[in-house]
Amino acid sequence: MEKPLEDWIGKSETRRDVLTVDTVARFLAMLDRDDLPLGEGEPAPPLSHWLAFLPREKQSELGPDGHAKRGGFLPPVHHLPRRMWAGSRLDFRGALPVGAVLERRSTIASVERKEGRGGELVFVTVRHEIGRPDGPVLVTDEHDIVYRGLLQAAAAPAQENREPGEWRRSLMPDPVLLFRYSALTFNGHRIHYDRPYVTDVEGYPGLVVHGPLTATLLLDLVRRRLPAARVETFSFRAVSPLFDGREMHLNGNPPDAEGKVDLWATNAEGGLAMTATALVEA
Repeated sequence: MEKPLEDWIGKSETRRDVLTVDTVARFLAMLDRDDLPLGEGEPAPPLSHWLAFLPREKQSELGPDGHAKRGGFLPPVHHLPRRMWAGSRLDFRGALPVGAVLERRSTIASVERKEGRGGELVFVTVRHEIGRPDGPVLVTDEHDIVYRGLLQAAAAPAQENREPGEWRRSLMPDPVLLFRYSALTFNGHRIHYDRPYVTDVEGYPGLVVHGPLTATLLLDLVRRRLPAARVETFSFRAVSPLFDGREMHLNGNPPDAEGKVDLWATNAEGGLAMTATALVEA
Protein backbone atom coordinates (compact mmCIF):
# COMPACT_ATOMS: atom_id res chain seq x y z
CA MET A 1 0.00 0.00 0.00
CA GLU A 2 1.42 3.36 -1.03
CA LYS A 3 1.98 6.12 1.49
CA PRO A 4 -0.51 9.00 1.60
CA LEU A 5 0.46 11.78 -0.79
CA GLU A 6 0.74 14.17 2.14
CA ASP A 7 3.71 12.16 3.41
CA TRP A 8 5.77 13.77 0.62
CA ILE A 9 5.50 17.19 2.30
CA GLY A 10 8.95 18.27 3.47
CA LYS A 11 10.84 16.00 1.07
CA SER A 12 13.76 17.86 -0.47
CA GLU A 13 16.58 17.49 -2.96
CA THR A 14 19.58 19.62 -3.89
CA ARG A 15 21.15 19.89 -7.33
CA ARG A 16 23.95 21.90 -8.94
CA ASP A 17 24.18 23.19 -12.49
CA VAL A 18 25.69 25.94 -14.65
CA LEU A 19 23.61 28.42 -16.65
CA THR A 20 25.87 28.63 -19.68
CA VAL A 21 26.43 31.49 -22.10
CA ASP A 22 25.10 29.39 -24.98
CA THR A 23 21.93 28.42 -23.09
CA VAL A 24 21.11 32.07 -22.35
CA ALA A 25 21.86 33.02 -25.96
CA ARG A 26 19.39 30.40 -27.21
CA PHE A 27 16.81 31.63 -24.70
CA LEU A 28 17.11 35.19 -26.03
CA ALA A 29 16.93 33.90 -29.61
CA MET A 30 13.70 32.04 -28.86
CA LEU A 31 12.26 35.28 -27.44
CA ASP A 32 13.23 37.04 -30.71
CA ARG A 33 15.27 39.61 -28.85
CA ASP A 34 18.14 41.70 -30.17
CA ASP A 35 20.18 41.60 -26.96
CA LEU A 36 23.91 41.22 -27.35
CA PRO A 37 25.16 37.81 -26.19
CA LEU A 38 25.82 37.83 -22.46
CA GLY A 39 29.26 36.93 -21.19
CA GLU A 40 30.25 34.90 -18.14
CA GLY A 41 29.52 36.70 -14.89
CA GLU A 42 26.86 38.97 -16.35
CA PRO A 43 23.34 38.83 -14.85
CA ALA A 44 21.06 36.31 -16.54
CA PRO A 45 17.57 37.47 -17.59
CA PRO A 46 14.75 36.77 -15.12
CA LEU A 47 13.32 33.22 -15.42
CA SER A 48 16.57 31.89 -16.90
CA HIS A 49 16.75 29.48 -13.95
CA TRP A 50 14.04 27.43 -15.69
CA LEU A 51 16.73 26.50 -18.22
CA ALA A 52 18.93 24.87 -15.57
CA PHE A 53 18.49 21.84 -13.28
CA LEU A 54 16.69 20.06 -16.12
CA PRO A 55 15.17 16.56 -16.04
CA ARG A 56 17.70 13.77 -16.40
CA GLU A 57 15.63 10.61 -16.16
CA LYS A 58 16.60 7.81 -18.53
CA GLN A 59 14.32 7.09 -21.47
CA SER A 60 13.10 3.93 -19.73
CA GLU A 61 12.05 6.00 -16.72
CA LEU A 62 9.53 8.12 -18.64
CA GLY A 63 5.77 7.64 -18.45
CA PRO A 64 3.33 7.52 -21.39
CA ASP A 65 2.90 11.31 -21.35
CA GLY A 66 6.65 11.95 -21.69
CA HIS A 67 7.09 13.07 -18.08
CA ALA A 68 9.11 11.07 -15.58
CA LYS A 69 7.15 8.20 -14.06
CA ARG A 70 5.36 9.13 -10.85
CA GLY A 71 6.84 8.52 -7.43
CA GLY A 72 10.33 10.00 -7.57
CA PHE A 73 10.84 13.39 -5.98
CA LEU A 74 7.22 14.40 -6.66
CA PRO A 75 4.38 12.47 -4.99
CA PRO A 76 2.93 9.58 -7.04
CA VAL A 77 -0.44 11.02 -8.11
CA HIS A 78 -1.14 7.96 -10.27
CA HIS A 79 -4.93 8.32 -10.42
CA LEU A 80 -4.85 11.75 -12.12
CA PRO A 81 -2.88 11.43 -15.38
CA ARG A 82 -2.94 15.05 -16.59
CA ARG A 83 -0.23 17.26 -15.12
CA MET A 84 0.03 21.00 -15.71
CA TRP A 85 2.03 23.97 -14.40
CA ALA A 86 -0.65 26.00 -12.57
CA GLY A 87 1.43 29.02 -11.53
CA SER A 88 4.42 30.36 -9.64
CA ARG A 89 5.44 33.08 -7.20
CA LEU A 90 9.01 34.30 -7.69
CA ASP A 91 11.26 36.62 -5.72
CA PHE A 92 14.38 37.89 -7.50
CA ARG A 93 16.59 38.94 -4.61
CA GLY A 94 19.63 39.03 -6.85
CA ALA A 95 20.64 38.14 -10.38
CA LEU A 96 21.99 34.72 -11.27
CA PRO A 97 25.42 35.09 -12.90
CA VAL A 98 25.85 33.50 -16.31
CA GLY A 99 28.49 30.77 -16.30
CA ALA A 100 28.64 30.34 -12.52
CA VAL A 101 27.97 27.13 -10.61
CA LEU A 102 24.46 27.39 -9.13
CA GLU A 103 22.72 25.31 -6.48
CA ARG A 104 18.99 24.69 -6.19
CA ARG A 105 17.33 23.28 -3.08
CA SER A 106 13.81 22.04 -3.78
CA THR A 107 11.27 21.16 -1.10
CA ILE A 108 7.71 19.82 -1.34
CA ALA A 109 5.92 22.63 0.49
CA SER A 110 2.33 21.37 0.29
CA VAL A 111 0.01 18.74 -1.17
CA GLU A 112 -3.64 19.75 -1.36
CA ARG A 113 -6.69 17.91 -2.68
CA LYS A 114 -9.56 19.94 -4.13
CA GLU A 115 -12.78 19.45 -6.07
CA GLY A 116 -12.96 21.42 -9.31
CA ARG A 117 -15.77 21.87 -11.80
CA GLY A 118 -14.77 18.63 -13.50
CA GLY A 119 -13.80 16.50 -10.53
CA GLU A 120 -10.84 15.86 -8.24
CA LEU A 121 -7.68 17.95 -8.42
CA VAL A 122 -4.40 17.59 -6.56
CA PHE A 123 -2.16 20.63 -6.15
CA VAL A 124 1.50 20.16 -5.27
CA THR A 125 3.64 23.19 -4.42
CA VAL A 126 7.42 22.92 -4.70
CA ARG A 127 9.60 25.67 -3.24
CA HIS A 128 12.91 26.19 -5.03
CA GLU A 129 15.75 28.26 -3.56
CA ILE A 130 18.58 29.07 -5.97
CA GLY A 131 21.96 30.74 -5.54
CA ARG A 132 25.65 30.00 -5.57
CA PRO A 133 26.79 27.10 -3.38
CA ASP A 134 27.40 28.38 0.16
CA GLY A 135 26.09 31.80 -0.91
CA PRO A 136 22.83 33.65 -0.26
CA VAL A 137 19.59 32.66 -1.96
CA LEU A 138 19.23 34.79 -5.09
CA VAL A 139 15.94 33.48 -6.48
CA THR A 140 12.99 31.78 -4.78
CA ASP A 141 10.33 30.09 -6.89
CA GLU A 142 7.17 28.56 -5.44
CA HIS A 143 5.92 26.34 -8.26
CA ASP A 144 2.34 25.04 -8.25
CA ILE A 145 1.61 21.80 -10.14
CA VAL A 146 -1.97 20.59 -10.70
CA TYR A 147 -2.97 17.00 -11.47
CA ARG A 148 -6.28 16.31 -13.22
CA GLY A 149 -8.17 13.27 -14.47
CA LEU A 150 -8.63 12.22 -18.11
CA LEU A 151 -12.40 12.08 -17.71
CA GLN A 152 -12.54 15.83 -17.10
CA ALA A 153 -12.90 18.13 -20.10
CA ALA A 154 -9.44 18.77 -21.49
CA ALA A 155 -9.97 22.43 -22.32
CA ALA A 156 -13.05 24.25 -21.09
CA PRO A 157 -13.75 27.62 -22.74
CA ALA A 158 -12.21 30.62 -21.03
CA GLN A 159 -14.57 31.83 -18.31
CA GLU A 160 -13.65 35.51 -18.58
CA ASN A 161 -12.84 37.97 -21.33
CA ARG A 162 -10.36 40.82 -20.90
CA GLU A 163 -10.01 44.03 -22.85
CA PRO A 164 -6.59 44.86 -24.35
CA GLY A 165 -4.05 46.55 -22.10
CA GLU A 166 -2.14 49.74 -22.70
CA TRP A 167 0.77 47.47 -23.58
CA ARG A 168 -0.08 44.80 -26.13
CA ARG A 169 1.85 42.31 -28.20
CA SER A 170 0.26 39.64 -30.38
CA LEU A 171 1.91 36.54 -31.76
CA MET A 172 1.05 33.21 -33.31
CA PRO A 173 2.50 30.31 -31.32
CA ASP A 174 3.53 27.64 -33.81
CA PRO A 175 5.02 24.14 -33.42
CA VAL A 176 8.52 25.53 -33.94
CA LEU A 177 8.23 27.94 -30.99
CA LEU A 178 6.83 25.16 -28.79
CA PHE A 179 9.56 22.76 -29.90
CA ARG A 180 12.32 25.29 -29.17
CA TYR A 181 10.99 25.94 -25.65
CA SER A 182 10.64 22.19 -25.00
CA ALA A 183 14.22 21.73 -26.20
CA LEU A 184 15.53 24.58 -24.02
CA THR A 185 13.90 23.06 -20.94
CA PHE A 186 14.34 19.37 -21.91
CA ASN A 187 10.58 19.04 -21.49
CA GLY A 188 9.35 15.72 -22.86
CA HIS A 189 5.66 16.35 -22.14
CA ARG A 190 3.95 15.18 -25.32
CA ILE A 191 1.10 17.70 -25.20
CA HIS A 192 3.54 20.33 -26.52
CA TYR A 193 4.77 18.52 -29.66
CA ASP A 194 2.88 15.27 -30.36
CA ARG A 195 -0.34 16.25 -32.14
CA PRO A 196 -1.89 12.75 -32.39
CA TYR A 197 -1.24 12.19 -28.68
CA VAL A 198 -2.56 15.55 -27.49
CA THR A 199 -5.74 15.37 -29.59
CA ASP A 200 -6.55 11.65 -29.48
CA VAL A 201 -5.40 10.72 -25.95
CA GLU A 202 -5.72 13.89 -23.89
CA GLY A 203 -8.50 15.48 -25.95
CA TYR A 204 -7.07 18.94 -26.55
CA PRO A 205 -7.84 20.73 -29.84
CA GLY A 206 -4.16 21.38 -30.60
CA LEU A 207 -0.65 21.52 -29.20
CA VAL A 208 -0.71 23.18 -25.79
CA VAL A 209 1.41 26.28 -25.25
CA HIS A 210 3.60 25.75 -22.16
CA GLY A 211 2.37 27.72 -19.15
CA PRO A 212 5.91 28.86 -18.27
CA LEU A 213 6.43 29.94 -21.89
CA THR A 214 3.38 32.21 -21.68
CA ALA A 215 4.65 33.54 -18.35
CA THR A 216 8.08 34.15 -19.88
CA LEU A 217 6.52 36.06 -22.77
CA LEU A 218 4.53 38.21 -20.32
CA LEU A 219 7.63 39.10 -18.34
CA ASP A 220 9.46 39.74 -21.61
CA LEU A 221 6.73 42.28 -22.44
CA VAL A 222 7.74 44.17 -19.28
CA ARG A 223 11.41 44.04 -20.27
CA ARG A 224 10.58 45.33 -23.75
CA ARG A 225 8.61 48.27 -22.35
CA LEU A 226 10.87 48.98 -19.36
CA PRO A 227 14.32 47.80 -20.45
CA ALA A 228 16.15 49.56 -17.61
CA ALA A 229 13.85 48.39 -14.80
CA ARG A 230 14.85 45.63 -12.37
CA VAL A 231 12.24 42.94 -11.78
CA GLU A 232 11.90 42.31 -8.03
CA THR A 233 9.00 39.85 -7.94
CA PHE A 234 6.81 38.05 -10.45
CA SER A 235 3.80 35.81 -10.03
CA PHE A 236 1.41 34.19 -12.47
CA ARG A 237 -1.61 31.91 -12.53
CA ALA A 238 -2.76 29.81 -15.48
CA VAL A 239 -6.49 30.24 -16.16
CA SER A 240 -7.15 28.43 -19.46
CA PRO A 241 -4.88 26.83 -22.09
CA LEU A 242 -3.57 28.37 -25.29
CA PHE A 243 -2.97 26.35 -28.47
CA ASP A 244 -0.71 26.45 -31.49
CA GLY A 245 -2.01 28.06 -34.67
CA ARG A 246 -4.30 30.40 -32.75
CA GLU A 247 -3.25 33.96 -32.05
CA MET A 248 -2.38 34.87 -28.47
CA HIS A 249 -2.25 38.36 -27.01
CA LEU A 250 0.12 39.58 -24.29
CA ASN A 251 -1.24 42.54 -22.33
CA GLY A 252 -0.06 44.84 -19.58
CA ASN A 253 -0.42 48.26 -18.07
CA PRO A 254 2.39 50.61 -16.96
CA PRO A 255 3.51 50.33 -13.33
CA ASP A 256 1.57 52.14 -10.64
CA ALA A 257 3.17 54.36 -8.00
CA GLU A 258 4.49 51.28 -6.12
CA GLY A 259 6.00 49.71 -9.26
CA LYS A 260 3.28 47.07 -9.68
CA VAL A 261 2.64 45.95 -13.26
CA ASP A 262 -0.56 44.04 -14.07
CA LEU A 263 -0.21 41.56 -16.93
CA TRP A 264 -2.50 39.09 -18.66
CA ALA A 265 -2.58 36.80 -21.69
CA THR A 266 -5.67 36.16 -23.79
CA ASN A 267 -6.59 33.86 -26.63
CA ALA A 268 -7.66 34.99 -30.10
CA GLU A 269 -11.18 35.74 -28.88
CA GLY A 270 -10.02 37.72 -25.86
CA GLY A 271 -10.61 34.86 -23.40
CA LEU A 272 -8.38 35.06 -20.33
CA ALA A 273 -5.57 32.50 -20.36
CA MET A 274 -3.17 33.77 -17.69
CA THR A 275 -2.91 36.55 -15.13
CA ALA A 276 0.39 37.84 -13.77
CA THR A 277 1.86 40.59 -11.66
CA ALA A 278 5.40 42.00 -11.67
CA LEU A 279 6.95 44.39 -9.20
CA VAL A 280 9.65 46.51 -10.79
CA GLU A 281 12.18 49.05 -9.60
CA ALA A 282 12.92 51.78 -12.13
